[in-house]
Amino acid sequence: MSNRLHRVNELLKREISSVIQRDFEFKNSLVTVTSVDVTQDLKEAKVYISVLGPGLASVMTTLREKRGLIQTRMVKRVVLKNTPILDFRQDNSAERGISIVQLLEEVDKIPTAPPLEEES
Repeated sequence: MSNRLHRVNELLKREISSVIQRDFEFKNSLVTVTSVDVTQDLKEAKVYISVLGPGLASVMTTLREKRGLIQTRMVKRVVLKNTPILDFRQDNSAERGISIVQLLEEVDKIPTAPPLEEES
């Protein structure tokens, strides 16, 4: 990925996060924008959302329904050649990380053979 796209991804991540924080309230849920992946032509952006707490489905539905509002508020602060169309997706990397840690803990509990003694 080019350095320019990386900077655009980070800029959009920061601005979308601030729009969601200012303009939306999700009860008992912590909503985080984990990453943004913009296409090279800047026409589409995949926005990965992590939700801690209940209500994942309602959070994703709300964000998808209010996509136009979020784009409009973002465009006022970010000037790009094209305004990317936002596509909100669930980021479940934290859940995958937890399952990997649990697997590693299970592997650690498996008995191992005693070390071989060296013959002199």
